[in-house]
Amino acid sequence: MAAAVVAAPEVLRECGCKGVRTCLICERQRGGDPPWQHSPQKTHRFIYYTDTGWAVGAEESDFEGWAFPFSGVTLLEDFVTREEETEMVQLMDREPWKVSQSGRRKQDYGPKVNFRKQKLKTAGFQGLPSFSREVVRRMSLYPILEDFRPVEQCNLDYCPERGSAIDPHLDDTWLWGERLVSLNLLSPTVLSMSREAPGSLLLCLAPSGFPEALVEGVMAPSRSVLCQEVEVAIPLPRRSLLVLTGSARHQWKHAIHRRHIEARRVCVTFRELSAEFCPGGKQQELGQELLQISLSFQGRPM
Repeated sequence: MAAAVVAAPEVLRECGCKGVRTCLICERQRGGDPPWQHSPQKTHRFIYYTDTGWAVGAEESDFEGWAFPFSGVTLLEDFVTREEETEMVQLMDREPWKVSQSGRRKQDYGPKVNFRKQKLKTAGFQGLPSFSREVVRRMSLYPILEDFRPVEQCNLDYCPERGSAIDPHLDDTWLWGERLVSLNLLSPTVLSMSREAPGSLLLCLAPSGFPEALVEGVMAPSRSVLCQEVEVAIPLPRRSLLVLTGSARHQWKHAIHRRHIEARRVCVTFRELSAEFCPGGKQQELGQELLQISLSFQGRPM
């Protein structure tokens, strides 16, 4: 029998939005003609296919049937069972959630960091939560994550009643390392990738029999599209684990649009240390201290 869906314990009546960011709660409170704006949709939408590693123009679009290689994405489906998913979310809901921006709630397990000043404090950090021990162990069974040692975990709670979303962004590189790892729980969604760099992407006409045909050979590029007009949609199944590396980590911004949150979703993101905090780096001792705390798995939300 399938495990029951874990419902959010409450829908908050307050938000943590600042500046131009908004959610349904503060939009209703403000009323009138809002001075803020939502991020405009990109002109050309492509869909990422995990079995080929290519992004293909959406159906009925100007670039339907055209494709380009999109590297740096690994998706592991059914990474946890339904029973494990239910237990994890129930344990999260026993701890307090903090309001965050754009209709999200969050739980942080990690050092307190000032990214602008590049300073951090370990005070109060007791490690990742105990229920993540098995998840981290399971990661090491996959070649891409066999040496992955997370030093921070962030749980984000999305809900359509709050209009939850997260704007396009790149994660920090001073403290956080090469791989970003996220576990998608409770409902499927779409991760939207965009790039503000100048220049164009070269496209190939996808051969008949796509996507299988792309595995066997690549056709010569014969069309291009401006980078700034492209959005790549990566479908994220429920209970899947996503790993972003390389250009997907450092060059393409990632976002979750409000329209792609149709039910409660909990995202568990794990981050590793950058080279500066690893052996041989100038802050290796601090990095070792952070890892010892993190991997004790005795933490509670900060």
